[in-house]
Amino acid sequence: MTTAILNCSGNIIENQQFTDPITNSFVMRTRFETNESIDLVKNSMQTLTSKFSPKISVRESTKPKNVLVLVSKESHCLRDLLYLKELNELPIQIPLVISNHPDLGKLVESHGIKFKLISNTDENEISAAIKDLDIDLMVLARYMQVLSPKLCEQMTGRIINIHHSFLPGFKGAKPYHQAYERGVKVIGATAHFVTKDLDEGPIIGQDVTHVTHATSPDDLIAIGRDIERRVLSKAVKLFAEDRIFQVANRTIIF
Repeated sequence: MTTAILNCSGNIIENQQFTDPITNSFVMRTRFETNESIDLVKNSMQTLTSKFSPKISVRESTKPKNVLVLVSKESHCLRDLLYLKELNELPIQIPLVISNHPDLGKLVESHGIKFKLISNTDENEISAAIKDLDIDLMVLARYMQVLSPKLCEQMTGRIINIHHSFLPGFKGAKPYHQAYERGVKVIGATAHFVTKDLDEGPIIGQDVTHVTHATSPDDLIAIGRDIERRVLSKAVKLFAEDRIFQVANRTIIF
């Protein structure tokens, strides 16, 4: 890869690589500058590495990725994404937010973003938006609806979800109240890719906070919200910067 970049008068700015010991897969991420076209660089890479049959992706880093955000009623994850985007700390564009509830419509539109309300069972609007808006990533920012296997397969490796790390120990309603009743000492959140198998996709990022017997259910909820928004935003940023690579059912993060 480096030879191909040099052949195109490229200047390597950042380079990271890893060989997975289980699958023996070689993963490499390189950021570089060049005056040549992307197609020329990609053709050079493919020519020099053809005997290995690699999967190569080349993208202009100045072009932000299009992100479709799905929400329900809770706003903390959505607010953090909007805030970081406006600070230019997230290299993404959000052309549309879709929800199965009207609650967050005014918040979304106050940021100059289109808001669309759909029914719980209508995924046609989601599929149409993915196609029409050339969506790179879907983010489930506390979207409380299970996606169909068809949509999950259509967007394999391009849907990120956030949930509390109690799963599968505390399923159903009020997980933080269940956690309180069991006297948990650590709470957290997990960002992962969505697959047709519920909450079993490759993990992107996790974080935890220690709590005590004195932490009330309301406090647990507040702490949980803070962890969820941070973990999700970090996962979205990693995706937007092409730092996530999937090997089998796990991720390599550069």
